[in-house]
Amino acid sequence: MAGIYVHIPFCKQKCRYCDFTSFPDKIGLAESYMTCVFHEMAMRSEELKDCNFDTLYIGGGTPSVVDESYIAMLVAAAKKYFKLAENAEITIEMNPGTVSASKIALYKKCGINRFSVGLQTALDTQLEDLGRCHDLKQFTACAKLLKGENFSVDIMIGLKGQTLGDIEKSIEIAAEVGASHISMYALTPEDGTPIYTDYLNGELPDNDEVAEMYAFGVKKLKELGFVRYEISNFCKKGKESRHNLNYWRRGEYIGFGVSASSHIKNVRFTNTFDLDEYFKCIMTNRFPVVDSQEVDKEGRMEESVMLALRTAEGLNVAAFNREFDCDFDKLYADALKKNAEYLERNGGRLRVKDEYLYVQNTILCDFLS
Repeated sequence: MAGIYVHIPFCKQKCRYCDFTSFPDKIGLAESYMTCVFHEMAMRSEELKDCNFDTLYIGGGTPSVVDESYIAMLVAAAKKYFKLAENAEITIEMNPGTVSASKIALYKKCGINRFSVGLQTALDTQLEDLGRCHDLKQFTACAKLLKGENFSVDIMIGLKGQTLGDIEKSIEIAAEVGASHISMYALTPEDGTPIYTDYLNGELPDNDEVAEMYAFGVKKLKELGFVRYEISNFCKKGKESRHNLNYWRRGEYIGFGVSASSHIKNVRFTNTFDLDEYFKCIMTNRFPVVDSQEVDKEGRMEESVMLALRTAEGLNVAAFNREFDCDFDKLYADALKKNAEYLERNGGRLRVKDEYLYVQNTILCDFLS
């Protein structure tokens, strides 16, 4: 099975940390943009007619900022142009400051069955500092509308002035309102974003402090019944994100919209990040791809190891050997020996020990050529 991703690049306001392709001042182009997305889907339908898809993920930007009718039409278009499984996981990202009862009702009616809500932090002062367009009250109101639904909550660590108590409060509130999935990410100060200035001024927690925050968060989430299945992702039993699991298992997916990435038949390609260029391409019946690269065998092997070791389930060594016709233990003997204290085998799977998962990047380097 494969996944479908659609990028909605509009938002109410740009967060201070945001490095994604999003446009807070171009919501007036939403109708034209969605029309182009539907046309891009139609353009890809023939070549993907034999693909079976079991996830649809609507991300951004802030998908919930556009009129809900566009989202309903988007889900309908995905079902029209592609083989989308009846029990497909259909997710939409939402900002608590841009939703309403009528929006969520239509989302559910059109088939959306998973919701990803950006809380980030339960402290209003920190939300304001991040440039978020919502407060805690709006988040709890949003969660109330999602009562009984399968929804995920995003939480950030490594914020300016953030304490372990702040993180505990955010996690507890997310759990209390009924989240079945929590993503806990470390803030990454990207060059060119306003928050990068805070980083340069030394106002953000250092790496050791963030590592402590992460370890604390992992412990708290475990106490509340959330199992870590990937470095930044935790869920109640059976509530993993199928769409994201497909990424980490190096599955296929097709992306639509500006800046969307795809992985089909061992080719990775990315759409233009320029909104005007995207419009021009689609209106002249051209694919908006600006970068395309076929992944060779060595690259596929590296990707398989790198992605699998991000997860709690780890790498299926026997499956790896079958797929690439090799002996994993011989091929990576040096890396395995060097990192023996950080790795473990369980049921034929190689995984990074729990206590080292957060710093797995240094381990993975030894498995890359």
